[in-house]
Amino acid sequence: MPASARAVELGLAAAQAAADKLASDILLLDVSEQLVITDVFLLASAPNDRQVKAVVDAVEDALRELGAKPVRREGAQEGRWVLLDFAEVVIHVQHEEERVFYALERLWKDCPVIPFVDRDVERAAGRSSAG
Repeated sequence: MPASARAVELGLAAAQAAADKLASDILLLDVSEQLVITDVFLLASAPNDRQVKAVVDAVEDALRELGAKPVRREGAQEGRWVLLDFAEVVIHVQHEEERVFYALERLWKDCPVIPFVDRDVERAAGRSSAG
């Protein structure tokens, strides 16, 4: 059974919040067939500890607006790899070095990708094609 509509909604909102704070390599994975504890993983990278924390804060704010509360939050003090567990969705915001080293996307490579397009990139592309 694929990820629930709610999990996808939360994942896409979290991905957009991460993109708004200039996270890179944003990837949403439907892990519902592999895990019973969650439906969606969001992976995002940031170039430094401060940026990781900014992304995490933005994601938490965005999901709070949708009525979701984190069940667990780990790694926020160090700012190298922060895990936010919202039950239906688990968010990993990693410093770029940790992202390369741990390569979670390779571990979950058999899981379907949930398409995400940054609305600001999409809007900019629409303006450039209209002109």
